[in-house]
Amino acid sequence: MSSDQFFWSALSAEEHELQYNPQAAFPNFKDAQADRAPINAEALARLERHADLSYGEHALRKVDIYPAPRKTEPSPVHIFYHGGYWRAQDKENFAFVAAPLVAAGITTVIANYELCPASTLDGVAESAIAALAWVRREARRFGGDPGRISLSGHSAGAHLVAECLAHDWAAEGVDPAFVSGAVLISGIYDPRPVMPTSVNADVRLTEEIAKRRDVERRDVRVRCPVTVFVGGLEPWHWIDQSYRYSHHLHRSGMNPEVHTLPRWGHFDILNEFREPGSPILEAVIGQSR
Repeated sequence: MSSDQFFWSALSAEEHELQYNPQAAFPNFKDAQADRAPINAEALARLERHADLSYGEHALRKVDIYPAPRKTEPSPVHIFYHGGYWRAQDKENFAFVAAPLVAAGITTVIANYELCPASTLDGVAESAIAALAWVRREARRFGGDPGRISLSGHSAGAHLVAECLAHDWAAEGVDPAFVSGAVLISGIYDPRPVMPTSVNADVRLTEEIAKRRDVERRDVRVRCPVTVFVGGLEPWHWIDQSYRYSHHLHRSGMNPEVHTLPRWGHFDILNEFREPGSPILEAVIGQSR
């Protein structure tokens, strides 16, 4: 047993659920999305959108693209991966993320990906990587620059951003420098603590899958600026995952920034995309240019 596994395995079942199931830690979790619903609906109505573009045969391998206003030069591109513990949520609920980015001249992609339990975490991660590969190939169709693609993700989506950073693009003949930066928000990076939680009824992790998808211990193949955020009101074991992943990036020769934002919990931290000048929004915009 590794030292970090001992760290969480000593918890009682109730405490473990609280630490590693954000819905247990924040029982009012639906309030954050309900609060953002009007601004999300406004973004859907106002922004130009190419909806439900397929990047594969699976029904959930689809993206929505919000193009930046056309200019002479291709625009930078940003891809956002939503949360939902690899088992829930839909890209249409995150149009509000695109609004300030499009206003900053950034073509924005909100990605869906395969979900558990119909898919395993292997399929979830592989579909997220496939979405990035598709956007790189197709970016010019929407006025985007395939050589300037930044990434962000929340919760499970942060794990999927880390999967993209761990993917061996060079083995596919692709220079990984096309990824210009990554912002990871309230992520889970070592999936093993999920196994004793109620969430695993849907995620269906085995030891083998959890080990394959553990981005804390896999080589980082994409060297780009990385900023890691977590809410200061989140359970301390969840916060610890952000610092451990940042340490992994340091061990890999990178120099990530890591920030604990004091006033946010796990679900309302995405309100940072609604606040001009907020740390998360500024990090995303800065790494997209």
